[in-house]
This record gives sequence, structure tokens and C-alpha cells, in this order.
Amino acid sequence: MLLPVTLSAAAAAAIINIWLSMRVGQMRGKLKVIHGDDAGGPLTRRMRAQLNFVENTPFVLVLVAAIELSGKGGQWLAYVAGLYMLGRIAHGIGMDGEGPTKPRMIGTLITMLTLLGLAIVAVLILTGIL
Repeated sequence: MLLPVTLSAAAAAAIINIWLSMRVGQMRGKLKVIHGDDAGGPLTRRMRAQLNFVENTPFVLVLVAAIELSGKGGQWLAYVAGLYMLGRIAHGIGMDGEGPTKPRMIGTLITMLTLLGLAIVAVLILTGIL
């Protein structure tokens, strides 16, 4: 199978994005807001959770695919991709609270560390160190 880690991560990302989208739709129905947002309220937070996901996930998927294509991935890459997805779920849940919540902070930290770690691995592969 070609790029099994990337395919699995992309499938997980699609499912998480659907879940985040449904949460936005549920809040729109609850608040009766068809267009726009609710000026910083719970709908805006859910919208931002989904947008934050789509802002970061393409970079993770591209890096995962590039590392996997280079042959330098291995099992650790699947664990990193899985942890990233769990972090994004935590972030989405954490965005329901006002202010910094523990799940949001955990999700943000996992996202940043994943992006940084994968970028470092990519550079090390590019330079021939890995």
C-alpha cells in the first residue's frame, strides 16, 4: 500500500473535520444564527476550532507524506500522526470553554510540537543527516 500512514491520517482528519463542522452546525441551530457568527460567543469559538484545524492539518499531512515518501518514516510517524489527531480533538472540545482550558492548551501544545518536530525531521532528511 502506498503511503499508509498518510492515508490513515488524511482519513482521520476528514472525520475530525466533519465532527468539528457538525458542532458548528449544532451551535448555529441552537443560537439561531444562520450567517456570520455570534461576536465572540460559543459559535465563534466552535468556528475557530474548525478553522484552526484546517489551518494546521494540511501542513501536518504534507510533512507526514513527504517523510513517508522519503522512506524515513517508520512506526513512529503513525504514532505522531495519531497523537496529532487526538490533540486536535482535545483542542476542539477545549474551545467550548471560555478562556484557556486544559484540553485546549494540550491540543495547542501537541499541534505546535507536532509541526515543529515534523519540520525538523524534514530538514534533517533534506540535509542528509537522516
